[in-house]
Amino acid sequence: MPNNYQRPSWRRPLTVLAVTVVLLALGGYAAYTAYQHFVTKYLTVPGCQAGTGVNAFSLDFVQASDAAIIAGVAAREHLPRQALVIAYATALQESKLENLSYGDLDSVGVFQQRPSEGWGSATQLQDPVYASTAFFRALVKVPGYTRLPVYQAAQDVQHSADGSAYEQYADTGTALAAEFTATPHAVTCWYDPASQAASNGVSARLNLPAAISELNRTFGRPHERGPVRKVTTARSGKSGTFTVTAAGGWAVASWLVTNASSYGITQVRYRGYQWTAGLTETAWQRDPGSAAGSIVAS
Repeated sequence: MPNNYQRPSWRRPLTVLAVTVVLLALGGYAAYTAYQHFVTKYLTVPGCQAGTGVNAFSLDFVQASDAAIIAGVAAREHLPRQALVIAYATALQESKLENLSYGDLDSVGVFQQRPSEGWGSATQLQDPVYASTAFFRALVKVPGYTRLPVYQAAQDVQHSADGSAYEQYADTGTALAAEFTATPHAVTCWYDPASQAASNGVSARLNLPAAISELNRTFGRPHERGPVRKVTTARSGKSGTFTVTAAGGWAVASWLVTNASSYGITQVRYRGYQWTAGLTETAWQRDPGSAAGSIVAS
């Protein structure tokens, strides 16, 4: 073959075409990536939910936190799930699970309890931990409350004008009770950590001491034989490990997820799954390395 041999000229356009196709593909990928970023950052509305698919129950951040707190207090008091069902049905009817600073007459808080009726001060009743504790301690005094219709048990505590209204939330209360305490990774929240912290008026930096203090107030301290049996913090201070009971583990995990933005928590790992703070509703992902008997928050 001569040394000055050149490839046939008809091959050159194919090379140019191939390069052009690659460049267009890369350009399309970049455009798609930019589109995804735009949709995620600007069009995804931050929020929370319990359950998945068509049965998912949408919650704002206050509702999700209140629901997790009510479940935590029920776990601390070693109450049966039906007590939690009744509490959720009551809170949904009274306040839509919002911690209100107003209500009928002098009613306030998530259960719309009245200071004038001896429930406590208005300030105390706007603390969901206090309000939930007061509700459950009144509920357990109702004879056979677990066998009563939900509306009747709720009415025996609340003494409202129309006790039958609680029954409309019996099914939702049943579903929420399962999702906040027993169904694996059923509760999730999605948001941009920095933006959500700013809207909460808190630092986006991890604040484990504050999270542990409030979690202990809700679920009880380890020595009180609640669902949290031991709490350890890494020497770096960047993670905390919560040794939990099998019965109460998902309630604790749900509390950590729904309150994560208040304490700069961006990851929660438990029983083969990991939740990561971000603008995606599929925040829980499989994590085979996470232990069954302990929750790691970081």
